[in-house]
Amino acid sequence: MTFRLSSCALGAALSLSALAGTPAQAAVLCTVVADAADGRIVFQQGTQQACAARYTPASTFKLPIALMGADAGVLKGPHEPVWNYQSGYPDWGGDAWRQPTDPARWIKYSVVWYSQLTAKALGQERFQRYTSVFHYGNEDVSGEPGKHNGTDGAWIISSLRISPLEQLTFLRKVVNRQLPIKTAAYDLAENLFEVGEAGGWSLYGKTGTGSPGSNGVYTPANAYGWFVGWARKDDRQLVFVRLVQDERATKPNAGLRARDDLMRDWPAMADAPRK
Repeated sequence: MTFRLSSCALGAALSLSALAGTPAQAAVLCTVVADAADGRIVFQQGTQQACAARYTPASTFKLPIALMGADAGVLKGPHEPVWNYQSGYPDWGGDAWRQPTDPARWIKYSVVWYSQLTAKALGQERFQRYTSVFHYGNEDVSGEPGKHNGTDGAWIISSLRISPLEQLTFLRKVVNRQLPIKTAAYDLAENLFEVGEAGGWSLYGKTGTGSPGSNGVYTPANAYGWFVGWARKDDRQLVFVRLVQDERATKPNAGLRARDDLMRDWPAMADAPRK
């Protein structure tokens, strides 16, 4: 899949190391926090329309890919396999994306080409079958129309779409281990997606940055930023989704800011009066 944006613009918009820049407020399209056990909403922000609309999942789809890869035996642990960068692979994430990469490094630096290689190792048919069994969004990993490039990035501004509420449903299945996959796949996800602590809660999740459209064209001026995952404290488990949208190109990318803002706000949201 070719993302049609200059390397300069991509680097400015998506570099994981770009922590400087003029502060800007992104519009919060939807934030939802729910009890993982029974699905009760404990906090919601944004309109029902925005929470139910579908968007590109971008790098939040690394969680399903990790589960697929581990279940199929492609991913054997946090440090196996190690794959080497090759010329022509996506590298707009900078030097961090040009290093030998294992599953732990893949998630830490959100390396696109490692996702692609994992999907290709599954093959298009099995990749589609997993996505359908997971009931993930619109379940369409065909890729751009007529290009048959689903394993190159159906999840990045392409055919695959999911709503914040559908993300929440999927995350509950992950937390409750209700997907038809091996225990080892869940265990690997617990390892790879740990983010940190906020207000005494342990958080697990993944960011994602994309934009409107379905033809692989990334436009940083109206970028979407996701942060999705789950949290644990004592005997409570919550699942969460935050989706924001920028009004102009901003550093760091929208996904990282969605994560940082949610973690800052987390104690108030998690301990909000239960509905």
